[in-house]
Amino acid sequence: MTGQYELIAIGNPLLDMQARDGGEELLKKANDAILAGPEHMPIYKDVAENHQVTYIAGGASQNAARCAQYVLPANSTAYFGAVGEDDLAQQQRSANEREGLKSVYQVIKGTPTGSCAVVITGHHRSLCTNLGAAEKFTKDHLETAEAQQLIKGAKYAYMEGYFLTHGLESAMILAKHAAENKQIFSINISAPFIAQFFSAQLDEILPYSSLVFGNETEAEAYAEAHKLPNTKDLAAIAQHIADSPNKSAAKRTVIITHGAEPTILAQEGGKETKTFPVQKVEDIVDTNGAGDAFAGGVLGASVAGKSIEEAISVGQKLGAMCIGQNGPVLAFPKQKVM
Repeated sequence: MTGQYELIAIGNPLLDMQARDGGEELLKKANDAILAGPEHMPIYKDVAENHQVTYIAGGASQNAARCAQYVLPANSTAYFGAVGEDDLAQQQRSANEREGLKSVYQVIKGTPTGSCAVVITGHHRSLCTNLGAAEKFTKDHLETAEAQQLIKGAKYAYMEGYFLTHGLESAMILAKHAAENKQIFSINISAPFIAQFFSAQLDEILPYSSLVFGNETEAEAYAEAHKLPNTKDLAAIAQHIADSPNKSAAKRTVIITHGAEPTILAQEGGKETKTFPVQKVEDIVDTNGAGDAFAGGVLGASVAGKSIEEAISVGQKLGAMCIGQNGPVLAFPKQKVM
């Protein structure tokens, strides 16, 4: 049994604007994730006006935190991020309340809540994110009385890699606090461009990370950025990350997912990696958020005291549940997954 708010997460709260099929011309590359530049801004109007849109409360860490809460007792998870004063923020608060996640938002006046255009093409998905208020998060919010109480009381802290595009200073506060107070700090690489273009920020925070998540494209991007000898050997990449310098509170564990292929587990100092077959899903509806659901399941099970092997099984169950419906919205009434 867990106590009050043993897991905290930080990231970019976004409202997903999800278009299914017919949107291939919007984002050309399947399973990619990019930050919106000026040239991408017409996408949001196009999606809203010319496609059937489903609006889903998103943001990678927020998704994972809700999924962790799914397997935990009430009042186990809390989430930090920045939003605007608008309906998009309220939709996310309402989604979190429904699923038991405590929203600890910093409200940025005069800036809209971030949004993400999600184009689903068959079994593939691509993301284009306009961060909006999310990128205006400041470390001051972590110094509030409410935030300090949650940070000091947590056993696990989790962060999406996307947050590194603007929030390294805040992220390092949580990471160093975790190392100094025997908490587990966890990071998800989140997208290939994080490993490619924000490798300096990633390298600064990885030493404080006891638990690292990624998928095959993110692992390959990390290997290319760090000039590893084999950029396609996922097991070797995972072990390299596991054995890289460690200032965290525990030996490092690295988990690499690979779609329907087995999940890879590497542990610091391990002689060989382990693999875990993924259960087959017959009716794939939407792969968006499946990695977040997996990470959330692993985190929730870990907070509950399960072994890493048991936690991976829980993560796989939540990931499978996620891709059977639209977005990382899990089944209610709750299904028993551990």
